[in-house]
Amino acid sequence: MSITWILVANASAASLYVNSGPKKGLQKLKEFEHAASREKGHDLVSDRPGHNKSHGNGHGSYVPAADPKQNEAQNFASQLARELEQGRTANSYQRLILVASAPFIGLINGRLGNHVRALISDSLEKDYTKISEKELARHLESCIYL
Repeated sequence: MSITWILVANASAASLYVNSGPKKGLQKLKEFEHAASREKGHDLVSDRPGHNKSHGNGHGSYVPAADPKQNEAQNFASQLARELEQGRTANSYQRLILVASAPFIGLINGRLGNHVRALISDSLEKDYTKISEKELARHLESCIYL
């Protein structure tokens, strides 16, 4: 009997479910919250941009290379990828289904190791973080026999 993990995520929240086999349904294993991803960009940085000297008449302003909200989303994706890797090394699951919002699923995929990526059977670009387990099960009927 193979155990399936289902990760349902967006940039600020995620839930990890397990299915232990046919007619076993979904059980929630863990919930993840990343409040910093909900913050406004200017609240994530400590102060205004600094100034740098430029050649010419004016002064330039330093603009960060990355958006602070994007950095927080990347940090959360890394946290989720580590959780999936720990589950794989502990042999807690043999199959993985990823369900995440369109931009965030790419961040997660980019941080997964090859071994975890090989266990992904299905990937859905949807944000199902706010729906009930019953609704989620209905959406996953094509992927898994619950």
